[in-house]
Amino acid sequence: MNEERPRVALPLAIIIAILAVSTASVFIRFAQRDAPSLVIATLRLTFASLILAPVALTRHRDELRKLTRRDLLLGLLSGIFLAVHFATWISSLEYTSVASSVVLVSTGPLWVALLSPIFLKEPLTRPILIGMLLTLLGGAVIGLSDSCQVENGLVCPPISEFVQGKAFLGNFLALVGAWAVAGYLMIGRKLRTGMSLIPYIFIVYGIAAVVLLGIMFAAGQRLTGYLPLTYIWILLLALVPQLIGHSTYNWALRYMPAALVSITTLGEPIGSAILAYLILGEAPTVMTILGGVLILAGIYLASRTKQTT
Repeated sequence: MNEERPRVALPLAIIIAILAVSTASVFIRFAQRDAPSLVIATLRLTFASLILAPVALTRHRDELRKLTRRDLLLGLLSGIFLAVHFATWISSLEYTSVASSVVLVSTGPLWVALLSPIFLKEPLTRPILIGMLLTLLGGAVIGLSDSCQVENGLVCPPISEFVQGKAFLGNFLALVGAWAVAGYLMIGRKLRTGMSLIPYIFIVYGIAAVVLLGIMFAAGQRLTGYLPLTYIWILLLALVPQLIGHSTYNWALRYMPAALVSITTLGEPIGSAILAYLILGEAPTVMTILGGVLILAGIYLASRTKQTT
């Protein structure tokens, strides 16, 4: 492949990915009116895997057969991380606002930067440390905004009630989703350097779907019996944010470091918040906006030093 071609295509591809993934929270909100979060996460990845299967099993059969045990183990681990990411993040939208959930789950780049010294042998620099502090401060502000009143000064519930609140649970689930997506991106960077896109996403999405199916059935939930419109929302979730959005990020992992790819996800909170306001009528509070600005600034500062492959 011509090395110049990806450089020209990357900016456009990343813009398309950001626009695609920004629709996810809205589709999920509509689907959650009828279906549990685990079912939505499971069907999202199941639909995506089934759509990919004919292409992966025909055009890429030889490449799939040549995968090493290491490739398969890394694919398994990446799929588990992806399953945890969707299970926790989609569940978080039941308990907290779209703005809070998407901003917190987008802290993935920070965790990629923090884990780089361990897995990528890259030093923990001063910008990363400062970025981490800003991000933690922003997360605290968002947590307070969802549980405290700010009309006549900051009035918060007792700590025992605070940690048991729905918003606190939702924000924590979103944060777990961020930790999981960091592992997913870092493993993807390793695999994508030697594997083409379709086999990679087919394996990872398929494994994530199987893991989620197991979790869902263990929780006593079912795949059938929901409204036809619910399945349409989930199908759109699989087609737009998953197959277009996530797959474009995975394509970019072949040409960009994981930290840089994760930086590009910073556009998602903005797009999701705008769509949530326009379609769902969820207006973010001043504290949520302030916390989001601190988090995004911290992520950018922590990740901007990772500019070389």
